[in-house]
Amino acid sequence: MLLKNQLTGMRGVYLVAAELSKHGLIASPTSRSARGADILATDVACRRAFSIQVKANAATFSYWLLNENAKEMVSDTHIYVFVNMKEGTPPEFYVVPSAIVAEKTYVEKRTNSTFYSFSRDDARPFQDKWDILRQTK
Repeated sequence: MLLKNQLTGMRGVYLVAAELSKHGLIASPTSRSARGADILATDVACRRAFSIQVKANAATFSYWLLNENAKEMVSDTHIYVFVNMKEGTPPEFYVVPSAIVAEKTYVEKRTNSTFYSFSRDDARPFQDKWDILRQTK
């Protein structure tokens, strides 16, 4: 299961990098061990730079799991791209500012652990909002 999850994550990162390139940004995936940023991106003039956290689903499509840093990692230039990759359909992309993710992250405490998630309902207004990457300073 772990390898399948890693492959889903890698697939999401490369799909997002391709979309960023399509929208005129230079995208460079980071080391898989980088905390908080799966992709570093900049415009062609290197005037705007972004850290992008990718969360990809291949099986569950109503939410994405996050880690506890989601509530603290907030910056105008830190963006989340949530991806749903349902077999046989084009991927869905939701481009969400980190401040929105921090505000709307759902925390569920269970006996021995705490789960953090972001819902598709909260992401829906941000579907294909790649222009968010042009609006930040």
